[in-house]
Amino acid sequence: MLLVVDNGSIYTKQLTDFLNKKNISFEKYTPHILELNSLQKYNSIILSGRTKNEKKINAINSKIINFAINNNKKLLGICYGAEILALTLGGTIRKTKSIQKGNETIEILRDNLIIKNSINVFESHNFEISKLPNILISIAKSNNCEYEIIQHKEKLIFGTQFHPEMSIDGNNLIENFCSL
Repeated sequence: MLLVVDNGSIYTKQLTDFLNKKNISFEKYTPHILELNSLQKYNSIILSGRTKNEKKINAINSKIINFAINNNKKLLGICYGAEILALTLGGTIRKTKSIQKGNETIEILRDNLIIKNSINVFESHNFEISKLPNILISIAKSNNCEYEIIQHKEKLIFGTQFHPEMSIDGNNLIENFCSL
């Protein structure tokens, strides 16, 4: 079973609509009502983007990330989800020079399990990962962002700086993640 953690992104509906269309079984909770002791029943987790910064949401998402790592659960962090993944594991983020919004081509840098070739995606963020912790690697970049897709070195844990729920290529990435 897949858990979708809805951190308040305006694009979460597109994510859940896609999962429903593909008949991927999932449950969706906001961090405020998610019971952390129920995480064991999920084999994979998707952390959505967000619209506002909130300390409590950050703390809960960090606990979910640590749970996934310690219990070998698959995890995909989308936009904010990738940023909090990097922060939780010792990386840093920064405000972008300008809001990144619109279509972007992503270049794949390394072989990986979720995407094979360059893809066209939708960006919508004004923060980005500025430094990766040693346990995460960059597997894709764009002209605007060095860390478009990140991956844990040892676990099935990924992050996308873009919103895969908003493009066909991104939907393929989500489907590949769900079938791991």
